[in-house]
Amino acid sequence: MAPTLYDEKPEPGDLIEIFRGSYQHWAVYVGDGFVVHLAPPSEVPGAGASSMMSIVAEKALVKKEELWDVVETHHWVINNSLDEKYEPRQDGVIVREACALVGEELPYCIFRGNCEHFANEMRYGRAESRQVRKAGEAVVAVGVAAMVGLGVVALAGVLFGSSRKNKNTE
Repeated sequence: MAPTLYDEKPEPGDLIEIFRGSYQHWAVYVGDGFVVHLAPPSEVPGAGASSMMSIVAEKALVKKEELWDVVETHHWVINNSLDEKYEPRQDGVIVREACALVGEELPYCIFRGNCEHFANEMRYGRAESRQVRKAGEAVVAVGVAAMVGLGVVALAGVLFGSSRKNKNTE
């Protein structure tokens, strides 16, 4: 197996983050060059980097595949960064439970049950997606900025509009 960008080799139970451009795909390394991952329609061979099918998908298949078949030509890293927040489960438990789900069709929702939720559920026993949380935070920030902008425009209208009105009536 070729090394990652940082010349690290994954260990069983490690989470693999694959950068697909506009989104990241996640998998659990289970050893011997294989990963287990939740594969929505956009993650099937030949689907390309488009995640559009994932947005409308209601089901996804748990697959065990060679790491390089999943990574393709994309950049990838070992990403166990939630180890600081949660205690990882034992490697053997992670691998056993991930492999036991291979072939299962699971409910899929890009916001509540995506590949990152799946990978974190396997490693930490908690389904969490920082990708979704960051996207939600960005939407809230844009909404707040828009509301603040509208508030400033409205305030300016009140202040300057009434001033202009008073001049016209004098």
